[in-house]
Amino acid sequence: MAVDLGTANTLVYVRGRGIVLNEPSVVAINTNTGGILAVGAEAKKMIGRTPGNIVAVRPLKDGVIADFEITERMLRYFILKIHKRRYLARPRVVVCVPSGITGVERRAVIEASSQAGARQVHIIEEPMAAAIGSGLPVHEATGNMVVDIGGGTTEVAVISLGGIVTAQSIRVAGDELDNAIIQHIKKEYSLLLGERTAEQIKITIGSAYDLDSDEHTEIRGRDLVSGLPKTVVISAAEVRKAIEEPVNAIVDAVKTTLDKCPPELSGDIMDRGIVLTGGGALLRGLDERLRRETGMPIHIAEDPLDSVALGSGKCVEEFEALQQVLDAQPRR
Repeated sequence: MAVDLGTANTLVYVRGRGIVLNEPSVVAINTNTGGILAVGAEAKKMIGRTPGNIVAVRPLKDGVIADFEITERMLRYFILKIHKRRYLARPRVVVCVPSGITGVERRAVIEASSQAGARQVHIIEEPMAAAIGSGLPVHEATGNMVVDIGGGTTEVAVISLGGIVTAQSIRVAGDELDNAIIQHIKKEYSLLLGERTAEQIKITIGSAYDLDSDEHTEIRGRDLVSGLPKTVVISAAEVRKAIEEPVNAIVDAVKTTLDKCPPELSGDIMDRGIVLTGGGALLRGLDERLRRETGMPIHIAEDPLDSVALGSGKCVEEFEALQQVLDAQPRR
């Protein structure tokens, strides 16, 4: 089976069955007993709405494991959920990690997976998985460029001959956009928003490029001055201004990667264009914005949210053929 351990969502792909599980990476814990109350979608509903003795935590921060124990318990829960309570489930697991991950973080992933009941753990780098999942010919001697904008990290990579030529991983992605919206509204309207509301705004009217439609949405939050709940109406242009900075960081990462790219491959990318995947690829106008900034053709993958899981799933299906993409042992 293959696991895409994302900051926002965890997807699990099982050999022969496709993606069987797609849940938010959130765990709700009862602090008195230390027991797990809910995992996934159930727990996500609890974020920002919990009583004192329950905390809803996201065990992964910026694409890497922040809370080891909880990640391990979450993985174990997912593995058991899929294997329909066969207690001796010891699957071979392929896990995706960001490309800019340190050795320690990599070991944490391997350790957590084996503790959660994996027989063998293989690691694949996210941009590689995203490229395979978007259906790019990664094994050919041509340059493929992938921009994977997830919840915690944005990965930009140029791939050729089944390996990563240049890659850059920045910790600015979906969460950072939500955060920028929260800060902006706090400053402009002195209104406090929750994480989930901010995410909702980003999805409904967020855009990275000036689209002609001027949409408005009303948001509810707590007024910092009076302390009472209050609604304000904000426009798409304002949201665009709020997320300007993180979007610029993403655009810059794409530019620096192109800058480090060998000239032969640059030519290939000019022909084939850049593929956007990950949840951030759904931000409206982002493709247009990158097209303007880089002058390259930009394509959005077919189902950007699942492409990493599909790619790592393909590695599970064709384990022998794609063996060279996986690192069974961490690179020392």
